[in-house]
Amino acid sequence: MTARSAKTAPPLPARRTSPPRPPRAGRFSGGPRRLHTRAKRAWDRPLTAYYLILGGSLLITVLGLVMVYSASQIKALQSGLAPTYFFRKQLLAAVLGAGLLFLASRLPVKLHRALAYPLLAGSVFLMCLVQIPGIGVAVNGNQNWINLGGPFQMQPSEFGKLALVLWGADLLARKQDRKLLVQWKHLLVPLVPAAFLLLGLIMLGGDMGTAIILTAILFGLLWLAGAPTRLFVGVLGAAAVIGALLIRTSANRMSRLACIGATDPGPGDQCWQAVHGIYALASGGFFGSGLGASMEKWGELPEPHTDFIFAITGEELGLAGTLSVLALFAALGYAGIRVAGRTEDPFVRYAAGGVTTWITAQAVINIGAVLGLLPIAGVPLPLFSYGGSALLPTMFAIGLLIAFARDEPAARAALAALATRKPVFGRKPAGVRWKTMRRPVKKRPSGER
Repeated sequence: MTARSAKTAPPLPARRTSPPRPPRAGRFSGGPRRLHTRAKRAWDRPLTAYYLILGGSLLITVLGLVMVYSASQIKALQSGLAPTYFFRKQLLAAVLGAGLLFLASRLPVKLHRALAYPLLAGSVFLMCLVQIPGIGVAVNGNQNWINLGGPFQMQPSEFGKLALVLWGADLLARKQDRKLLVQWKHLLVPLVPAAFLLLGLIMLGGDMGTAIILTAILFGLLWLAGAPTRLFVGVLGAAAVIGALLIRTSANRMSRLACIGATDPGPGDQCWQAVHGIYALASGGFFGSGLGASMEKWGELPEPHTDFIFAITGEELGLAGTLSVLALFAALGYAGIRVAGRTEDPFVRYAAGGVTTWITAQAVINIGAVLGLLPIAGVPLPLFSYGGSALLPTMFAIGLLIAFARDEPAARAALAALATRKPVFGRKPAGVRWKTMRRPVKKRPSGER
C-alpha cells in the first residue's frame, strides 16, 4: 500500500436537501373549512354589528324609495296627482330621517336617557289631541292622525313606540342599578300601566296593528329584564284575552281574521286585498316581471305603496327581491341582538333589545299578512313602506343602534385604529406605512445618473 493510497480522500460535502413536501391536496380539499374559518373570523370582528346596522338600514331605505316610486305612480295618477307625488314626500321624509339618524348616532347615552321622559310626555299629549274633534283626522277608519297643514299629516302613535323603548329602558336600568328588579312589582309598575295608557289611547282610534307592535315592545322589555316565567305568561295571557275581546267585538277585525290563508275574495270581496297580495307574489316568479311592470298596482291591489309594498316587490323583483329584503331584515335583527348581548350597560341592553323587537315584530307582522299567514294589521314595513310618520322615528331608532354599536370598547378601539390609518389630504400620517405595488428605490446622491 502506497502512502498516497493510504491517505483518506476528503469527504464530499453533504447535499442540501429540502424537507419533503406534503402531498398536493386536491382542488377543493380544505376549501369549505378554510372558508368557514375566514367567515367566522370576519363575523366576530368588533365592527360587524356596526356595519350590518348601517349598511342594512341604508339598503332597506334606498330599496324602499325605489319601490315606493314604482308602486305609487298609478295610485297618484288615479287621485289626480303627479306621478312622483308620493315618492317626493317619502324622499323628503328619508332626508329628514337621515338627519335624525346621524344625530342619534352621535348623541351620548346620557342624552338619550334624558330624552326619555320628554318624549313620552309629548307622545301622550299628541295622542290625546288626536281624539279631539277638528284636530284628529281619520284615515281608513282609524282616527290616529293629526293634520299639519297641506298634504302633511302625523301619526303620534309611531312616536309612542320610540317613547316606550327609551322610557322603559331608562326605567328598568335605574331599577336594576338599585337591585329592585328581583321583586315582581318593580318589574310591572309603572312600566305596564304606562304601556296600557299608550295602548288605550291607540285603541281609542281603532289602530289594532300599532297596539300589537307596542305590546311586543312591552314583552321584549320584560323578557330582557328577566321577568319570571309565571309573570311573563300571566301578562301575556291577559293581553291575549283583551286582544281576543277587541277582535270579537269588531266585525272588521273578524273579517280580517277570516282571510288568513284565503285563496278566494269571498262574499262581498272581503278578502280582496289578501288574495290579490298572493296573486302579486305568485306572478313574480324567480326574478319578477321587471321594475315598474306590476299589474296588480293598476287598481287591483289596495294600498300597494304602504301595507302591501312587499307584494309589489315580489311581483316586480321576484323571489330574489323578496329574499333580499328578508335577508336585510334578518341581518339587522341579528346585529341588534348582538349589540344588546355584548354590552355591560343595562340601558343600552334594554334600548337595543326594545328597538330590535320593534322593527323585527313589525316586519314579521307586515310580511306575514302579505303572505296570508297572519291577519292584515295595517302596519307598514319598517324603513320600506311609504309613510313619513313611521320612517322618522324608525330611523332615529336605527341611529340609537348605531350609537350603541360604536360605543362598545372593541368597536371604539377599531374605529380609532381606522382613523389613524386614514390619509389626510393625500399625505401619509406619521408612523403609518402604505402598502403599494412599487418597488422601493434608494435615494441617489446628487449628480449620479
